[in-house]
Amino acid sequence: MINLGIRAHDLTSHSLEELANEAANKGFSAVQLALAKSFPSLNIRNGSLSTGLASHISRAFNQAGIQIAVLGCYINMIHPNPEIRQQELTRFKEHVRYARDFNCSIVGTETGNILEVMEYTEENFTEEAFQSVVVSVKELVAEAEKFGVIVGIEGGINHPIHTPFQMKRLLDIVDSNNMQVIYDPVNFITLDNYHDQEKLFLESAELFGDRIAIVHLKDFMIEDNKIMTVPVGKGQLDYKKLFTCFKKKKPFMYYLMESTTEPHIKESADFIRNVYNSIN
Repeated sequence: MINLGIRAHDLTSHSLEELANEAANKGFSAVQLALAKSFPSLNIRNGSLSTGLASHISRAFNQAGIQIAVLGCYINMIHPNPEIRQQELTRFKEHVRYARDFNCSIVGTETGNILEVMEYTEENFTEEAFQSVVVSVKELVAEAEKFGVIVGIEGGINHPIHTPFQMKRLLDIVDSNNMQVIYDPVNFITLDNYHDQEKLFLESAELFGDRIAIVHLKDFMIEDNKIMTVPVGKGQLDYKKLFTCFKKKKPFMYYLMESTTEPHIKESADFIRNVYNSIN
């Protein structure tokens, strides 16, 4: 049986209790919760978190039988403006300090962008960009080590950690078990490798499979020589080969659907469960 969840802000509810119950009623066991995206009315900003707020939110999810698997705090950790960069790092570290009050042990982020806007640029692939990521991740992990929390790092071709090899390199340099991987296989898909997905999955499993804490599930299509995100099960990702790589090695790991909204959620979740259950 797959431990299947979803990004909370891909659901339709915005009140706390309704959101928790919607996730449960759709058969999910967990969510990735980005506070500002799921609860815009709370006006979450630096300094907003408290044990009271965290306990209030976690209690509602617990009562619905939903685990907050990841506290999403996606920042630009290498923002070119040093002041904004530090604000971003401060926000993430605040999430780290209160993660346990959310009954959650993982705070997740991608590795940012050398530009002010988040878009694809090969400027992210320089050694300078990589070393900037190292500095920021070390700062975040140092905070996480104080509180017994995991920093979940998600790589992708729009970021400096744009290949499985760069992820492995980052893990080796940071050298802390308080850094683990949020693995999104589509994030490493390119026009050059999409036809050989099994090789990509096996490569990731070999390089850092033991450090994968969460897997994100989305899907893609090649249209007009571009990679386009589509609802889970509507694209070209080979889920059977993906699950074959990880089902036995990582039992009961959370798989979190993303970029799949209504009216596709039930169909996509059923698709995932059927593929997962078909693998011995």
